[in-house]
Amino acid sequence: MKTIACIYCEGNDTKLAVVTKEKGITKLKVLSTAAVDVVSPKVGTESATPFSLDTEGLQLEGIDTNPEAAAGLIGEADSPSIIAMAQAFKNINPAKVEFIPALTEPAIFYHTYEGRKDLKPQKIIESLINEIRDSKNINVEKGSIDYTELSDGGLLAAFVDGQVACVNLINGIANHFGKKFFKVPTIKSADVALAYYVAKRKKFFPDDQSLIVYIGKEYSKLIFLHGRKLKHIGTTLDIGTLNLHTYDVYFSKILLEMETGGVSSLDNIIVCGEDDSENLILSFYGTFPEANVSRLEFDDFDLSSLNDEVKSKISSFSVPMAIATEYFDELAKEHRGINLLPKYISEEQKFFQFSWHSFAVLPLLFIAPFLITLKVLQNNKDAEQMDSEINQKTLLLRQNEEVLAKISELEGKINSFDQTVAILDSASAGAGVWHEVINDISTFAGRKQNLWLSRISKDEGPTVLLEGYGLERPALSEFATNLESATLKSVLYEPLREQNAYKFNIIFDISSYPKKHE
Repeated sequence: MKTIACIYCEGNDTKLAVVTKEKGITKLKVLSTAAVDVVSPKVGTESATPFSLDTEGLQLEGIDTNPEAAAGLIGEADSPSIIAMAQAFKNINPAKVEFIPALTEPAIFYHTYEGRKDLKPQKIIESLINEIRDSKNINVEKGSIDYTELSDGGLLAAFVDGQVACVNLINGIANHFGKKFFKVPTIKSADVALAYYVAKRKKFFPDDQSLIVYIGKEYSKLIFLHGRKLKHIGTTLDIGTLNLHTYDVYFSKILLEMETGGVSSLDNIIVCGEDDSENLILSFYGTFPEANVSRLEFDDFDLSSLNDEVKSKISSFSVPMAIATEYFDELAKEHRGINLLPKYISEEQKFFQFSWHSFAVLPLLFIAPFLITLKVLQNNKDAEQMDSEINQKTLLLRQNEEVLAKISELEGKINSFDQTVAILDSASAGAGVWHEVINDISTFAGRKQNLWLSRISKDEGPTVLLEGYGLERPALSEFATNLESATLKSVLYEPLREQNAYKFNIIFDISSYPKKHE
């Protein structure tokens, strides 16, 4: 099942019909309708869903249709207008509905193509764009223009220029439901779609000249057919049910458009819109007695969901229902009508609103986080490995510092030993003096066992300095006496491990030892 909402924006009058097609069922079903006068909010009030109607409306005779001239039709939809249209979706989820706007002049422009018709469709579009730029000084984008074939073999192009106010209206409805926008797959020509629907519903002969009279509230349209193909779209008439005083006005306008469109006579007249009464039909019979005048019927639609009041006025929704018929026939590949979708609308509806070159780098948006994450994990792993190495090297550094401290201590001892050996070597030349000195010291120390030496030094002269510690002070004096020519220079009290101890300094002349033992 597929559901669409067809919106026909005709000046301030807006018609909406929600139509669905169920699988396996031929008839289209109209679920709901809405007819709203979209007007500007009153002074002092705020519009809950503002949108511009700067290019919407219908072409009036004698009025220029450029944007500046159409400024008088500019307005914003008030909240009651939006709420009234939103009521059509009371039991329908609008997020699952496709919205199809239908436009007529001056929101849509028509142009008869005068170039080659044997080109490919894309080439014809390009040729149309160039022709419109040269003749009308309007730059049209490719998505904003399309064409259809006329009964004489010519081509009628339809295009939009600038913002489409009917789409802004749809966005206003979307805002009412908390959405930014609703899906708009295409924009239709109201006149071309209505001509297709009438030609499909009525059994015209190939040579029949037929007229479709669509009567609106403020404006009316005259559409001419030759056989079952579109022949001519007349100028929009600034008359409708709200300002019509006599039907005679239609007849003069019809005769003028017949002359403009090259229509010599009328075989069929089909009436639809706001007024399809018997009085109108009888009036046409009186003016065109040879024509077959009839109203447009909608027996190909399932109207069971509508109330009797809406059913009695179903002709006023002729354009939305014609749009639904054309759209579903296009989906079934039975027909090709005019389809417009400006680039800015298609861009707004994209999930990722990127330009074409942005899509080229779009894979990088997914690849880059993966690569960055992989790099971060690798860096974290390397950082953990480096932290482990740093801890190992810090531990090794501490061990090395301890070794260096021990080496420094040993170096000090070695240097002291080297100094002692140097002294010994300098003093022991041929005499063995130091042997005698050490022998005396060791003998005395071995006997007393209460003193020890911490240092033996010798200057450049014969004087030797002994430093050490003793536990008994008299032993120090006796030790100095035991040495030849020794003098006890100083004795200082220094307790060691809770024992009395004395630090002493003794000097003696080593040169006296050879004399002592000669």
